[in-house]
Amino acid sequence: MNGVASVAIALRGLRKSYGEVTALDGVDLTINAGEFFTMLGPSGSGKTTMLRVIAGFERPDAGTVELQGKDVTRIPPYARDVNTVFQDYALFPHMSVQENVEYGLRIRKVDRRSRRERAGQTLALVGLEGLGDRKPGQLSGGQRQRVALARAIVNEPAVLLLDEPLGALDLKLRQGMQVELKRIQREVGITFVYVTHDQEEALTMSDRVAVFNLGQIEQVGTPAEIYDRPTTAFVAGFVGTSNLFEVDGAPMTIRPERIALLPADGTPATGATSEPGVVTDAVFLGMMTRYTVALDSGRTLVAVRPNLERAASRQSDLVGQAVIATWQPDQAHHIKAEITAEG
Repeated sequence: MNGVASVAIALRGLRKSYGEVTALDGVDLTINAGEFFTMLGPSGSGKTTMLRVIAGFERPDAGTVELQGKDVTRIPPYARDVNTVFQDYALFPHMSVQENVEYGLRIRKVDRRSRRERAGQTLALVGLEGLGDRKPGQLSGGQRQRVALARAIVNEPAVLLLDEPLGALDLKLRQGMQVELKRIQREVGITFVYVTHDQEEALTMSDRVAVFNLGQIEQVGTPAEIYDRPTTAFVAGFVGTSNLFEVDGAPMTIRPERIALLPADGTPATGATSEPGVVTDAVFLGMMTRYTVALDSGRTLVAVRPNLERAASRQSDLVGQAVIATWQPDQAHHIKAEITAEG
């Protein structure tokens, strides 16, 4: 591509309403070929509607959908070079794993020998080599999810849409599958468009993330950009935990891990911003402890410290203690939105 990313998906002015509810409110978005792109947001934010519009399951009230430069807005789902993986797997229970993966190839009239070869290669890619003769009911949830993924990518679509595919898995298995999905995406080179409400999934797997809220996109950027430089109060609060406050009337945000807590008689670093206060709460979180600090100014800050220097049982000793909350000015970040009562 000579260093220039080609566009896999271009969405322009998309609007979609269901009665009185506006699901998409004039959304523009460009997704590059070969990206692992995540649409992140709470329930009702518009991310799943956007996925369904790209797939062709929903037709927008206004706007256009382009796939690889072709306007597909009014083209049905089966005619788009797109496959979808759902949370419920949607496997055929009466077919073997091999037959499930071969199904799309059979519909496309691929010969039997080629079907078996390609399905076998894809099952190996997703870590299911040797399980082709089993039925879906004989597999674990994680294995069934891998079958659904293999069935979706065996046809080598230009775009793979994934609608919260890991939502039904337990935490440990979900974390393992996050790593596997990213590995598979890199190996096959297909554009992945992933929908989730889970910020960890978005930050772990994505090349870029779009944060949705109330039918609009609040911010698009790399995981680091979204986390370190949120542009609105909503992004700062939804992606991780953040402290929102004002400095000379300008809204600012700072992440809890960027705040140090010193004893009341401590000496802050040169140039640091410092405010005295009292620790009112300490919550043990395993690798770290989260502290709530009531500042003398009347504001409240949240700070986190790794559990390295003191035993977990002693973390609560700080509650009631006077401290100095301090941070470097370049760790605080300006945001656009006004601070809401909830922030």
